[in-house]
Amino acid sequence: MLWIKALHIISVICWFAALFYLPRLFVYHAMCRDDVGSERFKVMERKLYRGIATPAMIATLVFGLGLVHFQWEYLKITYWFWLKMGLVALLIGYHHLCGAYLKRFARDDNPHTDRFYRIFNELPVFALVAIVILAVVKPF
Repeated sequence: MLWIKALHIISVICWFAALFYLPRLFVYHAMCRDDVGSERFKVMERKLYRGIATPAMIATLVFGLGLVHFQWEYLKITYWFWLKMGLVALLIGYHHLCGAYLKRFARDDNPHTDRFYRIFNELPVFALVAIVILAVVKPF
């Protein structure tokens, strides 16, 4: 189980690194006014999303489910676990929303300002703080 936990933590770190960086790329892409720069951002965003973020999310979920499997009898009756699972579900939604924004940028159809993406970029920080507190402190 410790190997699964280690791989889960590594996957979470990689997933969050991508969730922190991809919206930051969106900020700079929204500010970009030249075609060459815009094309460069499109490549960077696509590679980050498809090559790092999505595989890391899948690995996080697979290893997380492995951990749940070994502790199900305990976890199924704890409140902190279900709140954590709700936050994970929101993060999966955030991940897919990033994918939708990536597709819009790829079509040169970005409806938002760089300020919007600056705020959007902060959302996973709150989820990370809450998830770590729930998983480590287990407050209820």
